[in-house]
Amino acid sequence: MTEKVKAVQRMQDYIEQHLCEEITLAQLAEVSLYSPWYSYRLFQQYTDLTPADYIRRLRLSKSALRLRDEACRILDVALDMGFGSVDGYQRAFYREFGCNPKEFATKPIPLPLFVPYGVIYRELRKEPEEMETVRNVFIQTVEKPGRKVILKRGVSAADYFQYCEEVGCDVWGVLTSMKSIGGEPVCLWLPEAYRAPGTSEYVQGVEVPADYDGVVPEGFEAVEFPAARYLMFQGQPFEEEDYCQAITEVQQAIENYSPASLGLVWDEANPRIQLEPVGTRGYIELCPVRPKDA
Repeated sequence: MTEKVKAVQRMQDYIEQHLCEEITLAQLAEVSLYSPWYSYRLFQQYTDLTPADYIRRLRLSKSALRLRDEACRILDVALDMGFGSVDGYQRAFYREFGCNPKEFATKPIPLPLFVPYGVIYRELRKEPEEMETVRNVFIQTVEKPGRKVILKRGVSAADYFQYCEEVGCDVWGVLTSMKSIGGEPVCLWLPEAYRAPGTSEYVQGVEVPADYDGVVPEGFEAVEFPAARYLMFQGQPFEEEDYCQAITEVQQAIENYSPASLGLVWDEANPRIQLEPVGTRGYIELCPVRPKDA
């Protein structure tokens, strides 16, 4: 991995850690270990955004989640997120999302939130993967209620990277803006019965109550799933740059595991679920199961 990529990732990490503070190009240059001029060029080259645009979009998206989940004043959100005035914040929010922050706080709708993907992970995908000693994978039973999933289909994708190439990576931002019964968006491998002709096995979506009758974003659809039992496979916490290995470890554990000892078999009628890889909690997949004689 090049030093340039590492420099941009350090700038992204610094922005995330100091998002509610004033962030200057000089500070970003200091963590990148390059000159301010060259740091600016590198950042724009690898993220397709200037540092200022990146910071603005991230602040607006974080503010939208606060408005959705907290009973807070627009003024407090604007000032906490580094905007100099309520008017400036409201104008920026409207330009970014096409709605007023007060209206959104009163009646949240799906928004295309900005998701700051780290540049280091694109490069890690290209590097050869070396497995070390497999660490522990924890398994527990999870009961999923009957629910709907607001999802967007791809064309032929079977994994995350193929899906992003087909539909783009902005889907996750829209899903993150919607309240989920599980607390976060999900990725799913759909059984054949849930796949429309010419669409992908792998999709991204957000789980909502079975009686959900709210907004379904354009290009998305609401699909109903029955209550089901899952085995949740969770790896140990990992360093963010080791996410590829963390995923492989859990998926190999799934391949080598038999639910027969629990009197269960794999349930091919329900979707397999993947959660966002987060280093502090470990990589998680949920595999559907059913009683052996059902």
